[in-house]
Amino acid sequence: MGIKDTAEEWRVVASSTPFTGNKTSVRTDEVVMPDGSTATRDYQVHPGSVAILALDDEDRVLVLRQYRHPVRHKLWEIPAGLLDVPGENPLHAAQRELYEEVHVKAEDWRVLTDVYTTPGGCDESVRIFLARQISDAEGERFEVSAEEADMEFARVPAAELARGALAGELHNNSLVVGVLALLAAKAGDGLDALRPADAPWPARPFDA
Repeated sequence: MGIKDTAEEWRVVASSTPFTGNKTSVRTDEVVMPDGSTATRDYQVHPGSVAILALDDEDRVLVLRQYRHPVRHKLWEIPAGLLDVPGENPLHAAQRELYEEVHVKAEDWRVLTDVYTTPGGCDESVRIFLARQISDAEGERFEVSAEEADMEFARVPAAELARGALAGELHNNSLVVGVLALLAAKAGDGLDALRPADAPWPARPFDA
């Protein structure tokens, strides 16, 4: 018997937003439990994100190393970014992020997987795309600032990234999930059997 997640929404009797930031906020809900009692749940409200596992012709993944202040680490990651525009097609956002962060374009796009990053404390959903048939993008490179100005770039075999994830050496959520999903897809029905790039995404509905 197969298993799958199902949408469900328990009744909220009170809600407030004690903090609103530049891109995200914090919400406090009073949620009715199955026994009729209520419990307070604080969580971050997030617009959602896209991440891109870009795979070159030598089976190497494009990765970047960036400082992440909340965890006090420089992490190796795959290109990613927020869904800044409500209702934006996530594929368009992914194509933009791939161009801005690594100045690359791709001809073949698939949905690798969709994940909730930390569902116990944040409503962020990330769509991880697989991008293939990559090449250098035309035009000027996107001007970076702040943490992005210190980024390093590399192309690393997918198997080496998987080894690093399992060894506890790589920790970025989208990188770890994306690489392991890539290897699982290859071992299963193959990359061409992945969902199309415009597959529905109930967690973050988008315009066609």
